[in-house]
Amino acid sequence: MAEKKMAIRFFRLSAFAASLLLLAYGSFFLIEKAQAVHPIAIDKIKLPPGFKIETYCATVPGARQMCLSDNGILYVGTKGIDGAKGPVYAVVDKDHDGHADAVKIVANGLFMPNGVAWRKGSLYVAEVNKISRYDDIDNKLDNPPAPKVVNGDLSSETHHGWKYIRFGPDDLLYVPVGAPCNVCLRPDDARFGSLCRIRPDGSHLEIFAKGIRNTVGFDWQPKTKELWFTDNGRDLLGDNIPPDELNHAPTAGMNFGFPYRWGANHIDKDFGDKDKTSTFTPPAQELGPHVAALGVRFYNGKMFPAEYANQAFICEHGSWNRSSPFGYRVTLVTMQNDKPTGYKIFAEGWLQEDGKPFGRPNDLCVMPDGALLISDDFGGAIYRISYDGKAATKGSTESGGTIAALKSAYPTN
Repeated sequence: MAEKKMAIRFFRLSAFAASLLLLAYGSFFLIEKAQAVHPIAIDKIKLPPGFKIETYCATVPGARQMCLSDNGILYVGTKGIDGAKGPVYAVVDKDHDGHADAVKIVANGLFMPNGVAWRKGSLYVAEVNKISRYDDIDNKLDNPPAPKVVNGDLSSETHHGWKYIRFGPDDLLYVPVGAPCNVCLRPDDARFGSLCRIRPDGSHLEIFAKGIRNTVGFDWQPKTKELWFTDNGRDLLGDNIPPDELNHAPTAGMNFGFPYRWGANHIDKDFGDKDKTSTFTPPAQELGPHVAALGVRFYNGKMFPAEYANQAFICEHGSWNRSSPFGYRVTLVTMQNDKPTGYKIFAEGWLQEDGKPFGRPNDLCVMPDGALLISDDFGGAIYRISYDGKAATKGSTESGGTIAALKSAYPTN
């Protein structure tokens, strides 16, 4: 009863203040009446016919990468709230109604704990300089276990230092190490500008792919089990170059060009003459310039129309240094026979007409019922996108939500 009264007091508080109270009291709170960090204008989001967006949870300050446990508990990392220090959350939908009932801080004061991954009952959390494991955490949310350091030998550089981690089909944990700069060469550590992988116990770290400026999202195509990842292009080349990228890495050892090349093999003006012998792989799909492409997820659910199966959704976090803001949306890269065939807008509206956003999409998670979750670190929220075929066709003889009807993600202005 005391917890419910405390939850009501959260009304009109910012999510940051709510998170501090959650930490102080150390137990579950109802969240239905708590507000997000920024007011969420959910009615402004435009989706194809038949699709609906709702707020799954409005009190997850700084929400970044998500992973789902075997028991359906959603774990959410952050890049930090108090400076570089931040929490990891457990978000619980106890009655499985598509709306979270409770949020729990299961770890706090961590060094930009952006990355979370799930494996065999354990939660893996990536800080800038290390990866830790929390065993049997689903059953210990009220008294989280002490972390066990899996690998503590990562760089402490914070520029592009936050980690996005996932276990691949090979049961290895993939860990990116971003370039510690806008554009540079750092021969002192070969891991910079790469995507690495390690065993679940943290041993045998190897570089899987290099020439990657900063990937904060990757997934494996459900049928081929091959890796695809987003990469953020460099700055200070103007509004419209370079593009962000969606890259395809079917095998280990590939080089994607950073800092020498960008986009479809364009030579970088500052570093292009420093390597004339290496073979570089161009992006499978150029994305919008400076859109800050982060999470990517192949849709493997059953709720959406069949044509969405195995198509790649991408969260475009949004530009920070472009004269006309760009991104702040969810796009769809359509594919056929492992080749991109189009780049479309799926959900938009977080960027308002005055050029100011109320949210910034960050990561995606396909739920067991087929709904798509989207995290928003600016709004401090998680959204749920669902599809109702009957609603899509009501009053029309045409089926709704078709990919063909989606707008192109270009032009860029």
